[in-house]
Amino acid sequence: MKVQPYLAFKGDCKNALEHYQSILGGNIVNEQTYNDVEADIPGSYRNKLQHAELKGDGFHIMAYDASPDTPLTNGTNINMSIDAESKDKAKDIFNKLSQGGTIHTPFQEMSWDACYGRCSDKYNVSWMVNYKKQG
Repeated sequence: MKVQPYLAFKGDCKNALEHYQSILGGNIVNEQTYNDVEADIPGSYRNKLQHAELKGDGFHIMAYDASPDTPLTNGTNINMSIDAESKDKAKDIFNKLSQGGTIHTPFQEMSWDACYGRCSDKYNVSWMVNYKKQG
């Protein structure tokens, strides 16, 4: 079994995936716009992403632009979680994700023998970045 996130955006999915790609690497694949499907979508929205994926080493994020009449509420019921392979990498990822967003927990040493930070990025997606110390 495999469980993976599927993020919904309000028309800026392409920009968000490119932003995440610039931080995490990987490739954006399987891009499909609403032009590619039969759907009751306004003409001005037909070039938005009906589906896309960002795949990289150890991650796979699916995403789309929800149709304009789909209610989206930015909530706190889900967080994207990253376990980085080094403290420096974790801090760099956290700094880039939090830029233009909101820091909820600054990246710092934590009681569970890790370095951790939590933020919402400029697309209102919540992220938890963690580096578990070895030893």
